[in-house]
Amino acid sequence: MPVIPIEAAAALGVRPEVHAAAEASLQRWLTEPAFAEWAPLVRGLVAAQRWNVLIDSFWQIMPFGTGGRRGTVGVGPNRFNPWSLAASVQGHAVFLKKRLGDRPMTVVIAYDVRAFRDATGSFPADIPNPLLGLTSRDFAEIAAGVYAANGVRSVLLAPGSRTFISTPELSFAIRRLEADAGLNISASHNPPDDNGGKFYNALGGQEVPPDDEAMANEVNGVGEILRMSPAEARAGGWISDYPNEVHDAYVALNVSTSLLPHARSAQIVFTALHGTGDTSALAVLRAAGFHADLEPTQAPHDGAFPEVPFRTPNPEVPQSMDRAVALARELGADLVMACDPDADRIGLVAREADGSWRFFTGNEIAALVTEHRLTHGRFASPIVMKTEVTSDLVSRVARRHGAQVVGELMVGFKYIGDGLKQLDATGRFAGVTGTTADFVIGVEESHGVLVTAAIRDKDAAGAALALAEMASEAKDAGRTLGDRLRDLWAREGYVSNRLVSTVMRGATGKARIEAIQESLRAAPPTEVAGFAVTEFADRRDPHGPLGPIRSASDAASRDVLVFRCDEGNRVILRPSGTEPKNKVYVEVIGAPGEPPAEVDARAERLALGFAALMLARADIRLPEWALRVSDLVAIEQKLELAERILPELQNRLGRVGPRDPALQAWLDGALRPFGKDPRGLVAPAIAAWAGLGKSDASGVVAAFNLG
Repeated sequence: MPVIPIEAAAALGVRPEVHAAAEASLQRWLTEPAFAEWAPLVRGLVAAQRWNVLIDSFWQIMPFGTGGRRGTVGVGPNRFNPWSLAASVQGHAVFLKKRLGDRPMTVVIAYDVRAFRDATGSFPADIPNPLLGLTSRDFAEIAAGVYAANGVRSVLLAPGSRTFISTPELSFAIRRLEADAGLNISASHNPPDDNGGKFYNALGGQEVPPDDEAMANEVNGVGEILRMSPAEARAGGWISDYPNEVHDAYVALNVSTSLLPHARSAQIVFTALHGTGDTSALAVLRAAGFHADLEPTQAPHDGAFPEVPFRTPNPEVPQSMDRAVALARELGADLVMACDPDADRIGLVAREADGSWRFFTGNEIAALVTEHRLTHGRFASPIVMKTEVTSDLVSRVARRHGAQVVGELMVGFKYIGDGLKQLDATGRFAGVTGTTADFVIGVEESHGVLVTAAIRDKDAAGAALALAEMASEAKDAGRTLGDRLRDLWAREGYVSNRLVSTVMRGATGKARIEAIQESLRAAPPTEVAGFAVTEFADRRDPHGPLGPIRSASDAASRDVLVFRCDEGNRVILRPSGTEPKNKVYVEVIGAPGEPPAEVDARAERLALGFAALMLARADIRLPEWALRVSDLVAIEQKLELAERILPELQNRLGRVGPRDPALQAWLDGALRPFGKDPRGLVAPAIAAWAGLGKSDASGVVAAFNLG
């Protein structure tokens, strides 16, 4: 008799082969000795009939993605847990030995601030749960034990350490210590219940195709996992403490990237968003001589991210910096900066001349820092690198300064790191020539910036220093960073960028994402929201600019579709490599003298129009107003809002008032699956719906506490 009833799986729309795969995996975790400690928890989920959680947790082994595994902490092979990490480390150790032989090897291990608390209530509270309280440090020690059992030494922060190593510092440390590899236990800006393990090579970057596939194949082929307890590993000399001098050297390196050492007038409020940014960006700003105040409520190292709106510690989200902006107003500061928890992304809000505060997108940050470094730096043959989805404004700025541009890289900073590797090895990369001494900057639209070839991953610290200097230079001239951005637009033309993400979780979501890609690849649209599609490009095309497919991992990275429209406008669609979502990147270029608001409106129309068209290819039809629900919310919840919650709310408002306690309690319950602060997540959509002129709009708006 199956553990998950066939009828229960069918009711969830689960395909028979997915159900069968989940059943087979469940039986292993319930019966095999290696999984004995997890069996009570699995049985508890079965008793509670958490069929959806069980199917999604067991139907596959969590894919080894763009350099590691990252996802929800839980029980089962499709969750991040001690087993999935240990299997990854075992495979990595085998990969290293096949590449490097039997010589002594060292891996540097970093970790972030996370601790699993089951914030989403996925597990029965009355069942013993060995996952609860499991920290990134705990995972790091598990990894060190597996490495030790395989004869690989680890460098790890000393036991009891109250500090952390950011992602960019790990990249630097691998190179500084001449280690053979690195591992970071982190889920970056993901929700609190997530964690992950990301692997680095000896150059401080991540493997690219086909080497990443060779590593993934070793991980996927793991049978027996060799283990050693952390205490035994440390006693045997397999684990050594991370040297303090490496951190000091990392800070000094970033300080040395200063181009305007006299420009220090900007006053800064910094928020680490509960993560490691106080050890990197904040430390660099202060060491360089800037006055930088730390926002106190988001300063504690806390992986629950309790003081961050929506529990989303991502500087791409403007609301994440609201508290820091409030403090900046109080202190009379000029800038607000933020990092995600592993401190590789930079966020920026700057005060305008009228006292208002302006949020800067990742594309705008990229263009500004590129302008700063090319204006004040000295490079014999400057080279700028960017991913294809990053704004063309960066390329325009670079070419005006006479720089060489690598502009069609796949998404992921590992491709910029690989470019630096190729320049070191051959002096050539993607049509440009030079050395790493000519490297000016590498950027990606998701708030990623790198300003030194001594690090091979994005680093918020170097970007923060450049922005602080640029703001100081502007302030000394009686201007603002916003003015500097408008100067760029005046010279290069206004560009509007939009990003729409559609979260689709589980096996059903994965199938939908694949169906969307294949449908659009086979039958690309000729028109989107009134924009004629003039050119279509599939980055998997072996005759395209990226050449033949080098591996399955290369094919996965190149699952990118480009739709070019009139007048240089474009849409790029790709599935995320680290999260269960499709990402739509829109760029609309304004005509000379065209008001920015009009360009923004066109970009919004193109973005929402393409999102609707894309979802329709998977038989998902959402009204345009529902597309405005935050991209943090899954498609299933957006459908739920449009098809059930809003109609039911309208029905209830026919009997009671919008502030009725029972109605409010019902609405809270209906919105709970949307995440923390659900009313804020749906507010833009409800406002858009109300703007359609519905007769009962005022009651609905009041019920959502938006009026």
